[in-house]
Amino acid sequence: MSSTNETTLAPRSASTPNARLRARGQSLLAGLVLAAGLMPLASVRATSASADEFPPVIVLPGATSAEGIAVGRGSIFYAGDFLTGDIYRGDLRTGHAELFIDAAAGRMAVGLKADVRHGLLFVAGGFTGQAYVYDLETGKDLATFQLGGLINDVVVTQDAAWFTDSALPHLYRVPISPGESPRTVVLSGPAADLSGFPNLNGITATPDGTLIVAHSALGEIFTVDKTTGASRPIAGASLPTVDGILWEGGKLYAALVAFNQLVEVTLSPDLASGTVSAVVSSPYFQVPTTVAAFGDRLVAVNAKYDTGFPPTAATFEVVTVTKP
Repeated sequence: MSSTNETTLAPRSASTPNARLRARGQSLLAGLVLAAGLMPLASVRATSASADEFPPVIVLPGATSAEGIAVGRGSIFYAGDFLTGDIYRGDLRTGHAELFIDAAAGRMAVGLKADVRHGLLFVAGGFTGQAYVYDLETGKDLATFQLGGLINDVVVTQDAAWFTDSALPHLYRVPISPGESPRTVVLSGPAADLSGFPNLNGITATPDGTLIVAHSALGEIFTVDKTTGASRPIAGASLPTVDGILWEGGKLYAALVAFNQLVEVTLSPDLASGTVSAVVSSPYFQVPTTVAAFGDRLVAVNAKYDTGFPPTAATFEVVTVTKP
């Protein structure tokens, strides 16, 4: 990873988030609040998962909002305070959590991913249009990238971090190796649709590096060619208000914001189709937005958008459930 002094990183000082995008985001989240309380998806296996000896709820002390969750080495997790950009670090086994990164003023933290191999934490900067890279162990601020409109989520592959943009039909490739510059991939096909909001949202990758993106407004998931940007629908998996997604153990897991649920999707080997095979609920869920995995557990973070935007909840939590 290059340092912030190299020209390829395009470092810049904190900026005011785009007001128009923020207004659209507030309008969308108001709609999601009204949609809260929708019935569970029909005709699939529903589970109310327990977490055995793991603490089912871990409070993020002092957090004023929440959006992203990532698992690092062992049982260590990282969670972001959406509106301040702060990052919390905790332990899924002990339930302890504390402030890890006190972010610079003007930053945000939406999706995040831990790159354990390289010791890096990649963070999507939301309405700032930026992405951030921190040292996974020390929290040191390593790099800032100015990418686009609403940088929502990120996945790490063998050689790069890929970020989604909920305002533009773009993916951004941020290389892990020094000396390479970020690259914008313009999408074509159905995943490039901008008729609603937000558009591109969650992103994950299969073990061979195939990218899968979630489109919140369409309630669908797509594969994307990393070179051309061509998108192809994964047919059959209706995922209304889909947010974060995760490929884990041959299954795809997705957070459905307005349904207050996680769902498991079984995909065909060629990724051309998928079926919602299980619904995971928890009495502790309060608008889970993103999902990570640790062994036989799923880990989600409560955004609490049912309290408004900005959310007005007194606390924000990480919730652990067992996989279906």
